[in-house]
Amino acid sequence: MSIRTVGVVGTGVIGASWTGLFLAHGLKVIVSDPAPGAERGLADYLHSIWPTLERQKISPHASLTNYRFVGANFKDHFANVDFVQENAPERLELKTKLFAELDAATRPDVVIASSSSGIPSSRFISECAINPARVLIGHPFNPPHLMPLVEVVPHPKTAASITEAAKSFYKSVGRNPVHIREELPGFAANRLQVALLNEAYSLVSRGIISAEDLDTCVTNSLGPRWAATGPLLSNAMGGGGGTDGLKHALEHLGPASRSWLEDMKAHAFTWTPKELDALSASVSEELRGKDTKDLERQRDDLLVEILSLKK
Repeated sequence: MSIRTVGVVGTGVIGASWTGLFLAHGLKVIVSDPAPGAERGLADYLHSIWPTLERQKISPHASLTNYRFVGANFKDHFANVDFVQENAPERLELKTKLFAELDAATRPDVVIASSSSGIPSSRFISECAINPARVLIGHPFNPPHLMPLVEVVPHPKTAASITEAAKSFYKSVGRNPVHIREELPGFAANRLQVALLNEAYSLVSRGIISAEDLDTCVTNSLGPRWAATGPLLSNAMGGGGGTDGLKHALEHLGPASRSWLEDMKAHAFTWTPKELDALSASVSEELRGKDTKDLERQRDDLLVEILSLKK
C-alpha cells in the first residue's frame, strides 16, 4: 500500500522531528497534540530544522505547508491516514488508552507504530478491539530527522506483514530500520547506550576523569571507529579480520576484559545524591561559557556531514 499521509501523535522533540522528516520526503502529515502551545511550538521547531533538512536529499514535493494540526481531535481526522507514528509520554495507562483510540480511529490495515523508548507494545494493546496485530514499536534515535536508526520491535502477535511494511516505510524516508526479534526493556540501542553511560557516570562521579575528558575519549576513539564499522566488526578487524577475527580478538582480550568487568561491577554508578552531584558538577564545568543552542547547531551540522560521508 502506498503511504501518502502520516498521522503523528505528540509534538515533543521526537514527534516534531518525525513530522519534519515526513514533510521533507513529500508526505502529508496530520498532527495531533492536546498540549497548550503545541501548534506554535511545532511550527517554530519545523522552521528551525528545515534548513538542515534541505541540506539532505529531500523530495521535490517537500513543503512546510503539507501538515495540518488538529489538536486533540485525531479521532475525526485519522480515518484516511496511511501510517501512524505515536510519540506520547512513556506512561503505560496513557498509552493503553491512546492505542485503543488509535485502533478505533484508523483503517484496520494501517500500521500503528510507537516511538516508545523502552515499553514493549504488548503492554499497551490490551484495549485494542479492532486489530492489535498492526501495532509495533518504531523507536528512533534522537533526533529522528537526522539519525537514521529505527528499531522495529513487533510484539508476539504482530503480523509479519506489518513488520515488513513498517521496515519498508522507514526505508522509504531514508531511515535504517533494524528488526528486534524479541521484546525486551529498552530494546537494543538504548541498552547499549545505558551500559556505556553507566561506566561513564561512574568514572566522572568518582573523580577519575573529568566530564570534558570523558567526552573526548569517546569522540576521539570509540565514536568515529564505531561510526565506521560498529563494535563487532571493529573487534573482528582488530583480531586480524576474516571469519575468525572476532574469535581471535575475544580470546586475546577475554581474560583482561573479564577482570575489567568485575571492577566495573564493583564500582557501578548507583544514583546516590553524592554521585549525582559530583557528575553534574563536572558536566556543568564542561558547559561553562558555552551556549547550548550553538552546541546543538554544531552537532546537527556535523551529523549531516558524517552521515553524508557514510552514504
